[in-house]
Amino acid sequence: MKFLRFLGNEVILGTLIALLSVFTAVASFQGSIADSKQNENEVKAMQDLNDGNAEYLSANQFIVYDYTMYDGWYTTDSDDKAAYYEINYSEQLQNAIATDPENPFSEEYYDAMYASAYDLWDTSDAAFEKAGQWDNRGDGLQLVMLIMALGLAFAAWASLLKEESNMRLLFSALAIITLVAGVIAYLGVPVVG
Repeated sequence: MKFLRFLGNEVILGTLIALLSVFTAVASFQGSIADSKQNENEVKAMQDLNDGNAEYLSANQFIVYDYTMYDGWYTTDSDDKAAYYEINYSEQLQNAIATDPENPFSEEYYDAMYASAYDLWDTSDAAFEKAGQWDNRGDGLQLVMLIMALGLAFAAWASLLKEESNMRLLFSALAIITLVAGVIAYLGVPVVG
């Protein structure tokens, strides 16, 4: 047990307190940044999701309008009326008719009508994914902060005890173990790319 007495040295304990304090502060700061980035990406994702939903509803309205114009063209008995209906088709319907006059309301037509909504939903999904990555990073940093704070408590308690106390050695050893565990946990925190 004599060879462990150096663990109770004031310099060792002071160094442990300083290192654990710095690591706790760094983990806390980086954790708050991760939380901020998570919130930022979640807000962006929700905005894009809402905009995508609005674009989808808008596309539905244009599809109904195209059906109305196409039905009017199909049932008309006048070339003037047919021309009126044709010029009111959406660009997507005009392209679909040019591609396949027998099947203007094809899958390609719907994909073209919903393209804006699909793009916004893809952007939303990507932002939600990024928010999840930031959340995982924040969780990892919270664990690091917990370990380091625990080690800081051990070092503080060790520094309050008499130098001859076996508890001082135990708390000092636990502080070193938590420092090492905290550094290992820190190195394992996921990085958001």
